[in-house]
Amino acid sequence: MLPATGPEWTVAPVRLSAAAYRVPTPVPEADGTLAWSSTTAVVVHAGAQGQTGLGWSYGPAPAAALVAELLAPALHGADPMDLPGAALSMRVAARNALLPGLVTLAVSAVDVALWDLKARILGVPLHALLGRAHDTVPVYGSGGFTTLTAEQTREQLAGWVHGDGIPRVKIKIAEDHGRAQERDLCRIALARQVVGPQTELYADANGGYTAKQAIRVARRAGEQDLRWLEEPVSSDDLAGLALVRSQVEPDVAAGEYGTGPRYFRRMCQSGAVDCLQVDATRCGGYTGFLAAAAVADTFGLEVSAHCAPQLHAPVCAAVPNLRHLEWFADHVRLERLLLAGCLPVQAGAVRPGPAPGHGLELKEPDARRFRVA
Repeated sequence: MLPATGPEWTVAPVRLSAAAYRVPTPVPEADGTLAWSSTTAVVVHAGAQGQTGLGWSYGPAPAAALVAELLAPALHGADPMDLPGAALSMRVAARNALLPGLVTLAVSAVDVALWDLKARILGVPLHALLGRAHDTVPVYGSGGFTTLTAEQTREQLAGWVHGDGIPRVKIKIAEDHGRAQERDLCRIALARQVVGPQTELYADANGGYTAKQAIRVARRAGEQDLRWLEEPVSSDDLAGLALVRSQVEPDVAAGEYGTGPRYFRRMCQSGAVDCLQVDATRCGGYTGFLAAAAVADTFGLEVSAHCAPQLHAPVCAAVPNLRHLEWFADHVRLERLLLAGCLPVQAGAVRPGPAPGHGLELKEPDARRFRVA
């Protein structure tokens, strides 16, 4: 154990900075309940001991201002080794700003930056600092937006399966809040035709169906061997999720909007999911991700990391009850545009590398053209 003070270990307090970067999507995109034309990343740098850690979350640009206004003062004088203390200080500072929501995005980005900083100070890979449970992290290709044409969908799915060797893929369904059910079923059939019988096929309704409707869709899609049905109803409707789960063959998944351990405990206790989704950019960074995985483990559940694949790779490698990591098309593209050191997919998985921290750096000056705050 390193000494906290002394001639060989002089504590230098953490310094924080934040900015937001907005990257347009290549085409207009939508899922069952939302449409968008850009993706925004809130990027945090944490500096101490001559090293700089990098963290980010996905959400509105004003989260960057919260880092300077709310979180930097809370971490004034903080030791970069004391990450539980930093997480506690941020939660206390955020009380009156209502932690679940925009503030949690800022907290999450800072927490990731602090973990990266600590690993860089110690000169070790982040997955080694966290403690590795897996050498590689399985991924699933994710996109299949409802706005894509049949040809665009074919190209995307074939790229994952035949180009990247990913044996699991996911498309969006419940178009127009569930009002295009027949097209949903046609798109599921198209996806199965493209990926073949050996690839696991997933669908994400983004809360667009009613419970009974989700059950009917899943049963009608039975011949397509659908393995994963994500948010068939709103993730706030735990009873509805549990009802769907009890009536359908695919595994029901939800949890991507979780902001803390109590949220995940309620979801697991309710019997709502077969696999708990966790997003480190929303639940308090790596600290929150590890807590959520521990909660899931007490219920005998696996976890799946939601989006942000480059950010999640190191912490996924440290989680024993991991199922897989979402290789989300928008975030894959954004991270490659903004970050140097991105991990490639090999045989349907990513392998965290030997560089200190998570090994990623913001591309400067390339990233400046996307900066909005």
